[in-house]
Amino acid sequence: MLITHDMGVIAEAADRVAVMYAGRVAEIGPVDAVVGDPLHPYAKGLMGAIPTLAHSADRLAQIPGSMPRLSAIPPGCAFNPRCPKVFSPLHRGASRAAAGRLAPGRLPPLRRVRTSRRMTTPFPRQDDYVRVQNLRRLFDVSRPWLNRMIERQPRQILRAVDGVSFEVAKGETFAVVGESGSGKSTVARMVVGLLPPSDGEVSIAGVSMTDPRAAAARRQLRRRIQMIFQDPYASMNPRWRVDRIIAEPIRAFDLIRGEREIQARVGELLTLVGLHPDDGRKYPHAFSGGQRQRIAIARALASNAEFLVADEPTSALDVSVQAQILNLMRDLQDRFGLTYLFISHNLAVVRHMASRIGVMYLGRLVEIGGGRELFATPKHPYTRMLLDAVPDMSHTGRQRIPVQGEIPNPIDPPSGCTFHPRCPFANERCVAEVPPFRDGVACHAVHEGRLVPGMQAVA
Repeated sequence: MLITHDMGVIAEAADRVAVMYAGRVAEIGPVDAVVGDPLHPYAKGLMGAIPTLAHSADRLAQIPGSMPRLSAIPPGCAFNPRCPKVFSPLHRGASRAAAGRLAPGRLPPLRRVRTSRRMTTPFPRQDDYVRVQNLRRLFDVSRPWLNRMIERQPRQILRAVDGVSFEVAKGETFAVVGESGSGKSTVARMVVGLLPPSDGEVSIAGVSMTDPRAAAARRQLRRRIQMIFQDPYASMNPRWRVDRIIAEPIRAFDLIRGEREIQARVGELLTLVGLHPDDGRKYPHAFSGGQRQRIAIARALASNAEFLVADEPTSALDVSVQAQILNLMRDLQDRFGLTYLFISHNLAVVRHMASRIGVMYLGRLVEIGGGRELFATPKHPYTRMLLDAVPDMSHTGRQRIPVQGEIPNPIDPPSGCTFHPRCPFANERCVAEVPPFRDGVACHAVHEGRLVPGMQAVA
């Protein structure tokens, strides 16, 4: 028995699936039927809200409203307040599709597939708004000096980020993906200035984030940079009301004076992210995970930010709430011209959000490409392995190459190309030499023509 909200895993691992809503089974049946042709409106909305590797719609299907509290379940069909096809019998009794698979009748199609312009057309390159050059971050994880002297142990240095370079244009979404431990979040924290780099340069809007001589310019730039964290509740003061949390950047940067004007602005921001101005009088614990993430986005916009770094902003959310947050971020970007650095391990989400993607492995970028290009013709063997390993509803039944090995210890990384112990195309040069980053990829096999992008190895 498998309990999960990851429908890609269900599609590939399960024989039968039950979709639950508000403590009841809304639909149950063979996995191919429920995933591919759901009947219940909730199941249909749930499947449409999931981004896939095969399609990239302008907007994900979105279920209105939120899950009711179990202490206040609506009478009749519990889904009726959110159902687009509700009719009076559903209010009086349980849903007809609750126990089996009956004819759907008037239900809308599963997914409106419309190709996104962000994926089919290259992003218009302007002057780079964010520029990261040769960024490095080392952590000294050695034991205390006295212990090392007694036990005759050397210092241990962890290379979390090792020579990362990329650019992000104004209004673009640049995503960084990779396995846990690859250094994605460390890069994000260095870009916004929460963590000083050991070496390298970060500049935003032409202002250096590392040069001591640019301190005055950085103070002026700070309000234009904000971060959205993976766990919104952990980033909020639980003793503060939401209106105070959102107003904090306004007061910190002295953007608006006068309490009445500040409260009016907070109300505008709450409305902008799909909440009610009266929600400002509540505390963070009174909100769901998706609502807290909306509050975090409202706080980020309170300082009139232009550049947002989103570190796994939807990984803790279920798929229906995830669709709401991703659609909101896209809408805000279109409206205000925001620039995003999007950190994620979910490749389907990245395909939906990003115009360009960087793939990290053990602290280094191994490939950078356009969203459509990287998914259609991946170059680096690691990128191919990641794409092949993703459980996805659109790839059910496809033969997969099992992921070999685990990401090495960054304290003692492999020589040469750090991916060579797991790479089926590695040769002696890969073991001895670090591959240069050229033509969007750092791979000897690609540079030598032994591995053609999107194809198998060339003999």
